[in-house]
Amino acid sequence: MTKSFIFVVMELKYFRLIKTIAEEGSIANASERIFLTQSALSHQLRELEERLGFKVFYRSRNKWELTPEGNELYKLANTLFSSIDQGFKAIKHITEGSKGTIKLSAECQSFFHSIPSFIQKMGILYPEIDIDVTLGATHQTISQVLSNEIDVAIVTSKPESDELSSTLVYKDEIFAIMHEEHPLNNLEYLDASHFANVHLLINSFPLEGVAVYEHFLKPNKIHPKKISAIPFTEITLSMIEANMGMMCAPKWQLEAFKLSEQLVFKRIGKNGLKRKHYLVIKKEQRHQKYIHDFISNFEEYFLEL
Repeated sequence: MTKSFIFVVMELKYFRLIKTIAEEGSIANASERIFLTQSALSHQLRELEERLGFKVFYRSRNKWELTPEGNELYKLANTLFSSIDQGFKAIKHITEGSKGTIKLSAECQSFFHSIPSFIQKMGILYPEIDIDVTLGATHQTISQVLSNEIDVAIVTSKPESDELSSTLVYKDEIFAIMHEEHPLNNLEYLDASHFANVHLLINSFPLEGVAVYEHFLKPNKIHPKKISAIPFTEITLSMIEANMGMMCAPKWQLEAFKLSEQLVFKRIGKNGLKRKHYLVIKKEQRHQKYIHDFISNFEEYFLEL
């Protein structure tokens, strides 16, 4: 234990002694409140006065009174312990603010492939934050945030609402994944018109929740010849391996899967189909510590993808 630490402990002890004797009126009453013997308190007071070089109390048989110097120390003791109490109250408030349940959903289902590992990491670092993932109605995430059905939405378009706060957390690019023998594989990149005669495999309907349709095909008024919703990526990849269609996804979404060497990634549009991903919450929730911890860790985690 360092000398400086011993000094701090001793000073707190002395301030507590002065405050208690002053408020109880005698060393006998102070002894009962502090749960130390009168002899121990007398020894402490004697030691303090020797260090200070002046008397802290006027002693009498019935009552102890503070000297002018002692009165200043008493006021300082009140300020000190009041600050300590406020500090611990602030710490308690921070600790309580670190607890909470976060209902999370994503507009793009590709994020659901990486969310479980993120939740696992959060569970280790922040065991008092419970993350509940909602898989349904992904195309209605913003309305769900506004109606308090979910707390955090991951979306690809920044919403325009004074009630919401948006944080840009990730950027990626969507590619068309197809078999090497697919007729479109001889192209350098795919135009919207190239999708008119393809069998497009998606995770789920509605199409408004499918990025390639919402941000590339719909603006160009193109609708694929056939669209099939396959909720399991493994099955989708097997179908592509059999040259039974193609899917559109970011490369990071497929890192967990063993891909056939016969599969190829084709750029969508001459400059690529780029996306931005935002975390959206209600502004009124921004001040909550557990929400702030979630967002900062989400940004850090997906930055490493």
